[in-house]
Amino acid sequence: MIGAKTTDNARDCRLVTLAGILPDVDGLGLIVDAANRAFGGKKTFYYFQYHHYLLHGAFGGILITLLVTCFARRKLRVALLALLVFHLHLLCDLVGSRGPDPVDLWPIFYLGPFSKDPMWIWKGQWPLDAWPNRLLTVGLFAWALWLAVPRGYSFVGVFSRRLDKIFVEVLRKWHKDLSARLFGAR
Repeated sequence: MIGAKTTDNARDCRLVTLAGILPDVDGLGLIVDAANRAFGGKKTFYYFQYHHYLLHGAFGGILITLLVTCFARRKLRVALLALLVFHLHLLCDLVGSRGPDPVDLWPIFYLGPFSKDPMWIWKGQWPLDAWPNRLLTVGLFAWALWLAVPRGYSFVGVFSRRLDKIFVEVLRKWHKDLSARLFGAR
């Protein structure tokens, strides 16, 4: 939503969006851990070792910002927005991303992977599947769908421009049909 409201082209919007998603690349160890368990390999704990440690700090913020800025049209704007959404990601993780058990808190190591200090943790952290996260997700998703109609691009474009074009066409058709039903058939 930040990218959609603050950029003036689809590329920069996608890059700002990626800057908010890329910190979780350090959680891909989960796939290796699951594969090792599924295929009888040595038990590994890459997810627990590296998630919130490698890219959820200043190093990750700088690395991700530099990466997305290289591809931006409006470099300074994208750099500042990338830093903003990166830190928003950290704040959201700190506030609402614990596991189902109240002691399953996920700290942020802001100087990781170089140091475990300072460690940011909040004991009031709500579970990842808690109602505030669900409500926020539904609201932001609806807003994103709504914005895609006039803008002509959506969050799907982060992954595929071709699919995004199809997705936006479908949304526009639904919007037109809904408008006709609500306002045209009086």
